[in-house]
Amino acid sequence: MLMPLILVTGATGQVGRRFTKRLLERRAAGTEVRVLVRDEERGAAFAAQGARPLVGDLREEKDLRRAMEGVHAVVNIAAAFRGVPDEEAWAVNRDAAVALGRAAVEAGTSRFLQVSTNLVYGASRGRPFTEDDESRPGGLLWGAYPASKAEAERELLALHREHGLDLRIGSLAFVYGDGDPHLANVLPHAAAWAGSQRLAMVHHADATQALLRLLRAPGGAAGGSVSGRKYNIVDDAPMTTVELFQINGVPLPEGMTERTDEDPWSGIAANLRLRDELGWRPLYPSMWTARDAGVL
Repeated sequence: MLMPLILVTGATGQVGRRFTKRLLERRAAGTEVRVLVRDEERGAAFAAQGARPLVGDLREEKDLRRAMEGVHAVVNIAAAFRGVPDEEAWAVNRDAAVALGRAAVEAGTSRFLQVSTNLVYGASRGRPFTEDDESRPGGLLWGAYPASKAEAERELLALHREHGLDLRIGSLAFVYGDGDPHLANVLPHAAAWAGSQRLAMVHHADATQALLRLLRAPGGAAGGSVSGRKYNIVDDAPMTTVELFQINGVPLPEGMTERTDEDPWSGIAANLRLRDELGWRPLYPSMWTARDAGVL
């Protein structure tokens, strides 16, 4: 399907900035990319890369409708999580995402890619999470962020079923690499974890290639291989807390290696659907592979 105009929200975030850059570099001839940004200064960098910035707030209906004018596909990466009040997380992650989905239906937009998180699965099932698992509150990192993202998924899927929104959901693991400080920023939180606690990871380059495959895959309101489906975006090798400290060159916190990991499957997700249906393969199957390639 031709996508002459693609709207990207959340383009100024760590995932959005890297995704938008690669989208612009790999876009098809005749495709334009519009990015919704909060101010002109943030938009200038995207304009220099060839995007069309539009200043506005995703939470404002008038801005949302302006952003949707003439759009053929939406990539909703906007998210509010670390360090924000719960009210803001719900307003951005659920309310704004669902409002954007409704606006897409009203505008006749052909395709909607919702970027979510593996944290929505919540409580462990004693095995890797699969895309058919429902969200259950609980787990090491449960809170307003995964809860609001889970609600957004449910309401957007209802728009798919009831109004034909060609929805596809990309569910990200812990994203790192390309100089993202995320890898170091997690250490204060991880200091209280057991040394054997595992964290599901994915490099920015692999997150982007997965999202691009989802965006471009055939689908449509009448159904298709990806329409109305969700895909876990996660590499092949979860990392232990000990390894996170090692790769950052930071000494292990006192007592970490004595703590017990009560659930080895907490937060671990399978990537088989993405592999089998879209042919995705991680360029960096583990964080150590990324380190060896010099792309941390």
